[in-house]
Amino acid sequence: MFVGAGQGNVLLGILLGAVLMAGLAWVYIAVLDNERVARWITILGLTAAGYFFAGFTGLVIGLLVGWFFAFFIFWLYEGRYRQKLLPYLTGRQVFGHYLFRVVCGAIFVFLITPILVVLPLSFNAQDFFTFTPEMLRLDPEGYSLKHYEDFFTNNEWQRSFKNSLIIAPIATVISVSLGTLAAIGLSQSHVPGRRAIMGILISPMIVPLIISATGMFFFYSDIGRFLEGTLGMDKNFVGYVKVILAHAVLGIPFVIITVTATLVGFDQSLTRAAANMGAGPVRTFFKIQMPLILPGVISGGLFAFITSFDEVVVVLFVGSASQKTLPWQMFTGLREQISPTILAVATILVVISIALLTTVELLRRRSERLRGLSPA
Repeated sequence: MFVGAGQGNVLLGILLGAVLMAGLAWVYIAVLDNERVARWITILGLTAAGYFFAGFTGLVIGLLVGWFFAFFIFWLYEGRYRQKLLPYLTGRQVFGHYLFRVVCGAIFVFLITPILVVLPLSFNAQDFFTFTPEMLRLDPEGYSLKHYEDFFTNNEWQRSFKNSLIIAPIATVISVSLGTLAAIGLSQSHVPGRRAIMGILISPMIVPLIISATGMFFFYSDIGRFLEGTLGMDKNFVGYVKVILAHAVLGIPFVIITVTATLVGFDQSLTRAAANMGAGPVRTFFKIQMPLILPGVISGGLFAFITSFDEVVVVLFVGSASQKTLPWQMFTGLREQISPTILAVATILVVISIALLTTVELLRRRSERLRGLSPA
């Protein structure tokens, strides 16, 4: 695939690679019959070929490809693929088992590859959106932190970053407060029409964002005129209020879903026992329910924060130039001036998202342990 892409024909590269590996497999099995020697021949041969044709980058690719196929040939020939499977599975079931994993892996690769391209480009010493020859040679002169420096010193980028840090946390607090209360209420079996209510509350997650943004534009325009004209509030402050409320609406469905999932294993007899002991509803909530559903609440809050921090469509409709957020600034940078600083900002956002999603996963596992759904 890599060699074919370099020559302008991916299919031809794949076919030639398949023929080459099939030939090597026949030689190793029928002639050589020594896995250790065959493995070193494959790794060293493809590594040397990669370095000859594409320098250090080709060396790395050749090393990885050589290691994989040296393993794959004997893994397939000696039937090692059945070692961790149930012995009574048919050949079709085994094939389906691995086909499913290959498809999932391919989807993951196609989703993650654009991110892997952006990360090194953010360190480009030139103002280009492509890899320079110096970068491909791993020459230190081809790399620089100047795009990150521009982000932290440029007033436009810093103002948009501060706006995101103002809007996202406040919208998250509103989403968590309202979403948690809604989830607890909808978890009660006596609530009439709770499925219909649930569908309405999570509709911002389902409805296309452009439609939601259009509806919010007309709705919050009326609210803005009332706050400015009738109550005499500052126009800039009203703009922040509109954007925060709009982002809170987008974050509430995530909180409802995560908290509802946490409440599935919640023992309602605990709240009844607290009531029998004289605790009021508020004290029961903070002393009994909240500690057990806290991982779900925090997970929903993190999703709401990511949604608000990365959102650009709604803020374009509802906000003004004073509320320009970081994604809005990135959109402007792509449309009006191609600024490589966007790559640095994208890398920072990816790192933040990975950290938050890792936290979400850790909280999910903790929630399962607290509810007895997984071993401690």
